Amino acid sequence: MNVTAERTTPIWGAPDIDAEPLQGDLETEVVVIGSGIAGMSVAYELASAGKQVTVLDRGVIAGGMTARTTAHLSSYSDDGFQELIKMRGLDNARGWQYSQAAAISRIEAIQRDLGANCDFRRIDGYLFLAPETDPSVIDAELVASAQVGMLAVRQEGLPFAGEEATPALRFPDQATFHPLKYLAALSTAISKAGGRFFAFTPVVSVEEKNGGVDVATVGGAHIKAQSAVVATNAPVNDRFSIHTKQAPYRTYAVAFEIPRGSVPDALYWDTLDPYHYVRLQPGEGGVDLLIVGGEDHKSGESDNGQERILSLARWMRERVPSLGQEVTRWSGQVLEPIDYIGFIGRNPGEKNVYVATGDSGQGMTHGAVAGMLIADLILRGDSAWAPIYEPGRKPLRAMGEFLKENATAAKNYAQYLTGAGERSSVDDLLPGEGAIIRSGLAKIAAYRDEDGTLCQRSAACTHLGCQVHWNSFERCWDCPCHGSQFSPQGEVLNGPAISPLGKIES
Repeated sequence: MNVTAERTTPIWGAPDIDAEPLQGDLETEVVVIGSGIAGMSVAYELASAGKQVTVLDRGVIAGGMTARTTAHLSSYSDDGFQELIKMRGLDNARGWQYSQAAAISRIEAIQRDLGANCDFRRIDGYLFLAPETDPSVIDAELVASAQVGMLAVRQEGLPFAGEEATPALRFPDQATFHPLKYLAALSTAISKAGGRFFAFTPVVSVEEKNGGVDVATVGGAHIKAQSAVVATNAPVNDRFSIHTKQAPYRTYAVAFEIPRGSVPDALYWDTLDPYHYVRLQPGEGGVDLLIVGGEDHKSGESDNGQERILSLARWMRERVPSLGQEVTRWSGQVLEPIDYIGFIGRNPGEKNVYVATGDSGQGMTHGAVAGMLIADLILRGDSAWAPIYEPGRKPLRAMGEFLKENATAAKNYAQYLTGAGERSSVDDLLPGEGAIIRSGLAKIAAYRDEDGTLCQRSAACTHLGCQVHWNSFERCWDCPCHGSQFSPQGEVLNGPAISPLGKIES
């Protein structure tokens, strides 16, 4: 089970890649854990180079957070190049921008070579000034973009109502695509190269042994490999070293019908924090789909998803009066690295275990970077981009962000021990509702399903014991500390947790 079990359905539909659970032990050269764009990109690069690759997922193949993206492909930092240069220095900022641009080109080349038919297209990207932000940011980002080597053109006005004179930067040669069609093409190519896929195969441990790696699954099977790649949104093999350097955030999206030609096909995002982001997806019969996203918040710290969707819809309709009916709404989770660059490379302290995480709002390009970077490390022992994305780095310049984000855990533990429950009794729960109930010294994550059946689990996340919170928008339990997610019945949907919420002893 993975996040395909959440309540909402993204615009891309459901993944359609057949794979059975792993039965029994096996040996392989490389085992990839996680079948989103990072895991599949790594598997594709290695399989294409002749490596024997096995891909595992806790749920359906390609059913993780990649299936909940809005699929922007941009080499502009969503934290801004000014901040990126301050945080990581000009050389790292330049290298990051170059690697992200290379990722777009790699996706373009792969989909062309595979005949993926995944709606890939090169388009412009626009950063535009939000009324609530400092007007100088546009000119400052123009200068910073030139410093890192990214072409930007300053202009006045956007094709949105009320934005005719808004200052903006245009970034040529950005892109977008249909992520699940792309992953389907990758899976076919990996299979043709001898790769194997196993769905519904949760991993419980990843250990270096005898010069290689031993991966154990919930079902008791073991995979012996020369190398392991953990690409599970939040790493399931690490308890502290990376999780303290990134934080989970919920982001929301809604798609509308729109007459073709009403808005030029491009990427749009504003200067707010959190920012709004907009793109188009080709439709049928002269009608396209417009996707708007944003309204991010720390995972587990708000439960007003419907209100956030309505806010996105209002914001978009003000700018595009021709917007048609809503098609679907959904949410996803991103992991924000405290120093603005993801963690891709060797897992800290290990030789044969690799990790890809911390994608921020740019998971698609980070995933393609992971494919190239980790393949280089495995095949050739080094990568020019390895120092930029080094998972073991100590982000000393980000100490303020480190303290702020890690305060969540301390606050959460105190809340678990001393705070009251959200409801006084499970009798208050209506069908389809979940809530935290105080029971003596402990707290219970209680859910009543549509048939009235009550499910009660421990409210302590099985990763490091933080208190989970009910997410009524997706009908799941979210952990605000490190990003674990659980079904209403307590089964793991997303790591870093590997075990379900604990049973309540009667």
